[in-house]
Amino acid sequence: MLSVLILGFLLGMRHAIEADHVAAVASMTTRTKSLREAMRLGATWGLGHTLTLFLFGSIVIFSDSVIPDTMALSLEFVVGIMLVILGIDVIRRMRKERVHFHLHKHDDGVKHFHAHSHQGEGQHQKSTHEHTHQKGFHLRSLFVGMMHGMAGSAALIVLTLQTVSSPIMGLVYIALFGFGSVFGMAVLASIIMIPLHHSAKNLTRFYHGFQTTIGVGTIALGVFVMYGIGVGEGLIL
Repeated sequence: MLSVLILGFLLGMRHAIEADHVAAVASMTTRTKSLREAMRLGATWGLGHTLTLFLFGSIVIFSDSVIPDTMALSLEFVVGIMLVILGIDVIRRMRKERVHFHLHKHDDGVKHFHAHSHQGEGQHQKSTHEHTHQKGFHLRSLFVGMMHGMAGSAALIVLTLQTVSSPIMGLVYIALFGFGSVFGMAVLASIIMIPLHHSAKNLTRFYHGFQTTIGVGTIALGVFVMYGIGVGEGLIL
């Protein structure tokens, strides 16, 4: 049984790097300006993902029921729509916010590269670069993680029921799977952030190109998911 629980944790980490998860977190990571914030965002996604997995898993395991195929497909289709929206949002923000990078120094003497928006300004001026760093809970990331958790709950629950011998162990398995996804996505978000962070030291144009790639890739994957579920799986046609 211990090996099964360890497998649950490892599968959770593996689950975190599925294409639709990577696309969603990559699009949200473009909002962050530091590795620490990116890790918090990824972990929050994993937490939301775990909450819905645990909720759906508890209902199915203790009621001895199965999530209808139509509902599972509908949730996956909604994830496709959400990916398209996230991708469009990345491109919209890039064009609207007019971000560039500069070396920034705080009052305490700490220096870092900072992404600064000149939204609404004319030609770039030597405007004040005062800013505050985002703190608190990433509700957007939590919600996206919850949506992915609902979409992926059916397959996980089927796997859980096949590998554990009691409802309690099933919930422990799901919890470890969720913790693995939290850890895996926190690491993945920080890895995604690295090229964004280093592009600050090189060229703002590269940063914009990288964001465009993330945005277009997220939209394309969302369309692919919707087509696969709506047409391939027969949800719509």
